[in-house]
Amino acid sequence: MSVRPATEPECSKHSPERVVETVIDARPRDLGGFEVRRILPSAARRMVGPFTFFDQMGAAVFAPGAGIDVRPHPHIGLATVTYLFEGELLHRDSLGSHQPIRPGDINWMTAGRGIVHSERTPPEQRQIGSRLHGLQLWVALPLEHEEAAPSFRHYPRSTLPARDSGGVQLRVLAGSAYGMTAPVEVLSPLFYVDADMPADSEIALTSEHEERAVYVVDGALRCGAAPAEAGRMLVFAKEANVTLRAERATRIVLLGGAPLEGKRYIDWNFVSSSKERLEQAKQDWKEGRFPRVPGDDVEFIPLPDGTVHEDQSRGGGV
Repeated sequence: MSVRPATEPECSKHSPERVVETVIDARPRDLGGFEVRRILPSAARRMVGPFTFFDQMGAAVFAPGAGIDVRPHPHIGLATVTYLFEGELLHRDSLGSHQPIRPGDINWMTAGRGIVHSERTPPEQRQIGSRLHGLQLWVALPLEHEEAAPSFRHYPRSTLPARDSGGVQLRVLAGSAYGMTAPVEVLSPLFYVDADMPADSEIALTSEHEERAVYVVDGALRCGAAPAEAGRMLVFAKEANVTLRAERATRIVLLGGAPLEGKRYIDWNFVSSSKERLEQAKQDWKEGRFPRVPGDDVEFIPLPDGTVHEDQSRGGGV
């Protein structure tokens, strides 16, 4: 990687159409007074590697007395991955975890056969007002781990490998890429990288993973003739040689990995290879059979009416 004059880079020896397989633009979603940009799942693409869900939270500004209140809700068959650029959230779960997450940290919660958690603005931040900007992703679990015991791990910023390469600041948040491996305990081959790119800098996309994508958090980049500004994901063709160039100061995340075996279905907050298992999870939540969150068990998010299965197979439609 290097910083070069602003000349048009070659994205690949292939044509741009073959390099960029799918373009996904974020769709706004209102989560009860707080808007997110949703990328995955989409009609164009259901998964990238094992990643099956991708939300950008904010950037949002909260006045004193206001904040985020994601009430207790359940998950099965996935791992949630929370990463903040600004602000702070307080994570609680049914295992008894009570963990603030701050910019640069990773919260990795493996739901397995079932977990309940909440995420809220901490009281001290709510009192003075705050900002919030970050990403929340879901990673679908391999078949052998779908019904594993739930777990929660917190990884402080200082434990995640980072380096400067030609002016580009790289931080590996999970998995392996660019000669670095994060200490985050993952269950299938993947990579998740935060990168700050100065204007006119270039980065070659890692080639060690089968499925790869870039999401523009802020700024703008170009891959040959394919542009991407904030809120756009480019999913690349397998084995394509990809070079990204920042048209101005740009923050991106790179992600992907090996596709999972078989199909995955998503229904509300549940992911599974079995539709019957999804129905069981829904009934368990309705009938109160999931565990409660210590210290946050007064309220909860009810199961929405009319939840439907979404086919998470490779290339499946909505």
